[in-house]
Amino acid sequence: MNTAIIGSQWGDEGKGKIVDYLARSKKIQAVVRYQGGNNAGHTVVVRGEKHAFHLIPSGVLYPEKTCVIGNGVVIDPEVLNMEIDRLESRVGKNHAKILISEKCNLIMPWHKVIDSISGGKVGTTGRGIGPCYSDFVGRRGIRLMDTNDKKTFSSRVKEEVKWNQKLIKLMGGKLGISEAKIVESYWQWLKKIKTNKLIMVGDVSEWLERTEKAGGEIVFEGAQATLLDVNHGTYPYVTSSNCTIGGLYTGTGFRPKKLKAIGVAKAYTTRVGAGPFPTELFNKVGEKLRKVGHEYGTTTGRPRRCGWLDTTIINYAKLINGLDGLAMTKLDVLTGINPLKIKVGPKLETDLVKLKQSKAIYESLAGWQEDISKVRKFNDLPGAAKAYIKRVEKLTGLPVELIGVGPERAQIIKDV
Repeated sequence: MNTAIIGSQWGDEGKGKIVDYLARSKKIQAVVRYQGGNNAGHTVVVRGEKHAFHLIPSGVLYPEKTCVIGNGVVIDPEVLNMEIDRLESRVGKNHAKILISEKCNLIMPWHKVIDSISGGKVGTTGRGIGPCYSDFVGRRGIRLMDTNDKKTFSSRVKEEVKWNQKLIKLMGGKLGISEAKIVESYWQWLKKIKTNKLIMVGDVSEWLERTEKAGGEIVFEGAQATLLDVNHGTYPYVTSSNCTIGGLYTGTGFRPKKLKAIGVAKAYTTRVGAGPFPTELFNKVGEKLRKVGHEYGTTTGRPRRCGWLDTTIINYAKLINGLDGLAMTKLDVLTGINPLKIKVGPKLETDLVKLKQSKAIYESLAGWQEDISKVRKFNDLPGAAKAYIKRVEKLTGLPVELIGVGPERAQIIKDV
C-alpha cells in the first residue's frame, strides 16, 4: 500500500518524523516530495542529532531508498547544494539516491527580489517561492530541462532578466545582479548537482510507475498543509502550491493504484505568519506550548503562534483529502496543562470574513501530569491522555494510528 502523508492543520505538524518512521519499512522503496520549495522544513531527530530538510525528502537517511523530487517542487539550486553538502558532511555518501524531475522549475534571483518587495502582506519566507510559481503558471519558468546545455540556459536567462528588470523597476526595486553572473553561478551549482553520483535528473512519472509495477511501495511526503493550500486554504494567507492530495497527482504525473491518506496533526494547533487562527492563545498556556514544543520555524526560525487543538480544521482536511487516518504528534507537550480544551465547533469557514466572525465552541478535558516521553504502548498512557486521543477519534471519525511522544525517531506509539 502506498501512503500519502498530508498536513491537516497550518503546517509544522511533524510530517518529517512520520515519513521517516514509515520509510524504515523494507517494503518502502521511495519517498516522494511533490510540491513546495525550500519554504518548507521537515525535521528528523536520530539519536539526539537533528536533521533539517527543506527540499530533500525525509527518507534520505535510509541509504537503500530513493528520494524523489517531483515536478511540482520548485528548486533553488544553491539551497539544494547546501542541503546536500550539509547532509554528506554528517553521513558521507551513506544516504538515499535522489531522483529529481527534469520538469522542476528553478527559483531565480529575480524571484527572491520580487518576493522581498511583495510577500510581506501574507507573511512569506522571502525565498522566491511564490514568484517562481507565478512564472511557472504564466509559462515564463526556467525548468531543469532547460539546463541541458549552457547555450539554451543562457538564452533563457537573458530573456527573463530583460523582462524581470522592467517588472522590478516598476515595483520600486532593483535586480542587483548581472545576467552573466547569474548564468555562471547557476551553471556551477547545476553542474555540482548533476555530477553527484547519487543524484539523477529524469522522468519521475515513468520511474514511479516502474517502481509500483515491480511491487515497491511509496510514501508521498506533503509539505505545508491543507489550510495553506492555494485553492483550499485560508486564502490569501496560503502558500503557492497544492499541499492537498491533488498536488500528489499534478506534482508527480503519477496515479498510485492503491493509496492510503494519513493526515498529520499536532495535539494542539500552530501556524506561522499572518492569517486567521480561531484557537490562538495569548496567555501563559500559549507561551508554554511554544516553549515546551520548541515552536520555532525549521526554515525561518520565526516563533509559531500556538493554540488549542481545532477538530473543525481536521474535519475540513478529512473532507478535502479523503483522509483514512491520523498521526498525532507532540502529545507529550500537553503534559502538565489542566484542563485541556478542544475546539469542536462551529464548522470551519474558509471565507475569512465568516471565520473572523465565528465564535469558537470548546470542550474541556482533564489533563495529566505524568511524563509520557518513554511510553511506547497506548495502554501505558495515563487515562487522561488516552481519553484525549479517543475524543479526537470520536470528533473526527478517524482512527489515530500513530502518536508522537517526543522528537526522536523512536518516540512513537503505534499500537493505538
